[in-house]
Amino acid sequence: MRVTCALLLAVSIWLWHPLTAATSEVALRVVGRVNATPWIAADNDFVAVAWGAKPASGASDVFVAISRDAGTTFGTPVQVNTRAGDARLGGEMPPRVALTRPTTSGDPQVVVLWTAKADGHTEIRTARSRDGGRTFAAGIPLQSPNAAGDRGWPSLTVDADGVAHVMWLDHRGLAETPSPHQHAGHEAAAAPDTPRDGVAMAQKSGLYYATVGTAASAERALATGVCYCCKTAVAVGTPGTVFAAWRHVYAGNIRDIAFTQSRDGGETFSEPVRVSEDHWQLDGCPDDGPAMVVDKANIVHMVWPTVIGGPNPEGGIFYTSTRDGRTFAPRQRVATLGSPKASHPQIAIDGAGQIFVAWDEVKDGVRTAVVRTLSMAVNGEATFGEPRRLGTSAPSTYPVLAATARGVLVAWTAGAVDASTIAVTRVEGLPGRTPR
Repeated sequence: MRVTCALLLAVSIWLWHPLTAATSEVALRVVGRVNATPWIAADNDFVAVAWGAKPASGASDVFVAISRDAGTTFGTPVQVNTRAGDARLGGEMPPRVALTRPTTSGDPQVVVLWTAKADGHTEIRTARSRDGGRTFAAGIPLQSPNAAGDRGWPSLTVDADGVAHVMWLDHRGLAETPSPHQHAGHEAAAAPDTPRDGVAMAQKSGLYYATVGTAASAERALATGVCYCCKTAVAVGTPGTVFAAWRHVYAGNIRDIAFTQSRDGGETFSEPVRVSEDHWQLDGCPDDGPAMVVDKANIVHMVWPTVIGGPNPEGGIFYTSTRDGRTFAPRQRVATLGSPKASHPQIAIDGAGQIFVAWDEVKDGVRTAVVRTLSMAVNGEATFGEPRRLGTSAPSTYPVLAATARGVLVAWTAGAVDASTIAVTRVEGLPGRTPR
């Protein structure tokens, strides 16, 4: 893929340094429930963590806990969904939370997004708190009333005007041609002995977009041919710019990452472009999508998991960036702890422009969450600070990141599947970085 030298140097350059812990871990939980699938957002010292909590027998609800001291302490969790047990959640489909500050005084508004089950169909719902997370208005659906089929894997961002931009994957096209072999989250076969045409089936699934707020817009499809159960990513940059990424199904059942952008606040979007020619051929959905963040220069930074095709396929997590949304820097491997099964990457940038990447991988027989800094050398090659394993010897999975005024917070699902809690800690790079 052709990339200019300027793009290779688009990321700020800094000296190598490891991560250090600034606080001990904070445990968030709803007592008597299994707590999992966190998401996190921060605005200076104001932090919101959303997650799902499920009783031993029953369905999940969405909760939010608020910190006003950059994650050192949190208040009592507040339930967001008013219809008890309606949340349909998973590691690649957590509730999302974002913050917006319409005025310069007071707490920011807290916007929460989740996938819900209602009356035999699936909904994308959002609810907003205008009192700093103390109470939430009733959730509202974003898809058309009684839209057929399955949907989920939504992502959320809020712009400076308080407008929430939402992306999700929608399977309503398959509802028109149901198959006895269809199963949630993966493509359906036409018959037991008929070869699956993954590309054709993917055309019945789409990437949908809607906005909520002062500039609300009804749902619309931005693309078809999506890989159905990988998380989506959406982000805003300078006023009017909206960016989206997802895993797409290309000819030959290739599952690579696609990208689109809007320069008019979501009114129109560009034709999707392929982020990297990875050529991951897979007859199914890997349940593992991209993540991205936008820096102050409106450069998009992205991480994603993939398997590089060829005679000796090799899996890994990769990083790239784009300045114009049309060309991308050559992919660069994110150095992990060495597991070939590193998954579920996330990315954040702190106030000084330092990039943090988190993921989970199997290490010593236990799935472990990891975080490290990513630095760019003069020649455009990525280098990395020392990795930091999160948690203890118990499983730690699906880490998520948010930058506060005092460093980057990491939240993850901690502990055994049937007794997990949400862990939160703060990590920061050592001083000495010199942007140029």
